[in-house]
Amino acid sequence: MTSRPVADRGSPGIAFHHPLAFWAGCALILAGVASHMPMFMMGRHTHWQMVGMPMDAWMLWGMAMIPAGVLLAGYGLMPRLAMMRESVHGSGHLHFHVADGVPLNREHWKLVAVLVIALAVDVMKPATLGFVMPGMSSEYSITRPTASVLALVALIGTTVGSIVWGRLADVFGRRAGILLSALMFIGTAICGAMPTFEWNLVMCFLMGASAGGMLPIAFTLMAETVPAAHRGWLLVALGGVGTSAGYLLAAGAAATLEPLFSWRVLWLLNMPTGLVILILNRYIPESPRFLSNAGLESQARAVLRKFSGNASTVEADDTRHPGAPALDDPHVVTGMRALLRGRHASITWGLVVCGVAWGLVNFGFVLWLPANLGQFGIDEARVNRLLAQSALLAVPGIALVVWLYHRWSSVRTLVLFIALTTLSLLAFFAIGVAGLRSETAVTIAIVALLVSVSGVIATMIPYAAEIYPVQLRGTGSGVIAASSKFGGILGAAVGVAGLFEHFQLSALVIALPMAASAVMLLRSGIETRGQGLEDIQDALAGR
Repeated sequence: MTSRPVADRGSPGIAFHHPLAFWAGCALILAGVASHMPMFMMGRHTHWQMVGMPMDAWMLWGMAMIPAGVLLAGYGLMPRLAMMRESVHGSGHLHFHVADGVPLNREHWKLVAVLVIALAVDVMKPATLGFVMPGMSSEYSITRPTASVLALVALIGTTVGSIVWGRLADVFGRRAGILLSALMFIGTAICGAMPTFEWNLVMCFLMGASAGGMLPIAFTLMAETVPAAHRGWLLVALGGVGTSAGYLLAAGAAATLEPLFSWRVLWLLNMPTGLVILILNRYIPESPRFLSNAGLESQARAVLRKFSGNASTVEADDTRHPGAPALDDPHVVTGMRALLRGRHASITWGLVVCGVAWGLVNFGFVLWLPANLGQFGIDEARVNRLLAQSALLAVPGIALVVWLYHRWSSVRTLVLFIALTTLSLLAFFAIGVAGLRSETAVTIAIVALLVSVSGVIATMIPYAAEIYPVQLRGTGSGVIAASSKFGGILGAAVGVAGLFEHFQLSALVIALPMAASAVMLLRSGIETRGQGLEDIQDALAGR
């Protein structure tokens, strides 16, 4: 006898096939984290120094409970695949319309607020790396290069997580991916009680994997839920506000809590911040497009009614609303090979090249900028002041990015900021060749680079969330997000090889793939501003 799916009353359109398994998994994870707290509290007698302390039985049992809890919670979310297959084979594709023409309402704004919180929590995790490394290096008596391995492992984790979680979102659902990511956040809180550096590396990889997955899923859910007329600017604003809030949370927590409880408390915060997302899960609906594609008609209609505020919009057929985009995609695309070889291949490769080049700039060139500017006789204090002033001047640039993406063009805005990044790198190349020691010229170049680099990342992933079909949107967004992290890994590798010590050469070398991506996207990119997601797919199919 098969059990009937139990509806989640907090989020219309969602069914947990085994809700008890999901919540039992959550309880196991929380118990696993809690079992580390007695050991952590013992550290108050040693100024929170836990290096070399033996791991007791409670900690070992707790470490076993956390992965078991993640698997159990995942089982509670994922078995609805059988229900999806039954629905798809039983009723065929659905024929109804998404309320793309409705104005933003309270339900939309609640979703935006929750996703901003989720993204801020997501960004906060890797942002804490810079604040924990000094204390960690001191406690474990490791050198700075050894401590930097932590950041490298985190980048590898985010790269893997972006791809894996993006694919999971396409298979099991956007909401399921967000919840599993939050549970992994909670589980990695035990990093704050690890007595060895090696265990911190393991937990940092897992933290990076969960953080890397949250970002593309949040953009995917937003793109598939908000009306087409407001989708572009909300996606860009989501990234800008969420990222800024995440860095502010990390800095505030470090300033407030680290002096009291050492660097370890910044990892322990993974539990309460992950719990925030779990508590807010009732305000996170499943994507109506994902539900439609899975064949879950009644659940998809429930979500649409919630966001459209008009049941007739959901029930209408094509002849009554010819302008509304149909959910059916006649050009079904699935699998990673289809992403890189199908009709989206040219855009995907352009975005991947852009992401890798952006990672080289952000995690390579910019990080080495203070040391390289010192070669021009600018002392460290002046360099730090220049970078701080330039970052402040770059903040209004986010508003410009939002306005251009919403009012002018999505693809041309992305290409514009890619081109500006290329020109900024070439400006540094010219400054290096000419040996120019003008503080004004250097400031202008830094501001231009920070504004343009921020513009690229603010538009690249939102654009990726718009151009892929529903069957591949999470995967595509995850791959593009992963490419930017892979660029960071590559930047670390070439940094070790000494490329960034050659100021002019590194600027010129990175400018080349950045310029190449601009050309590729000019040739293959498609306009998405104000277009329904299904209309974008029809335009791509007609090429």
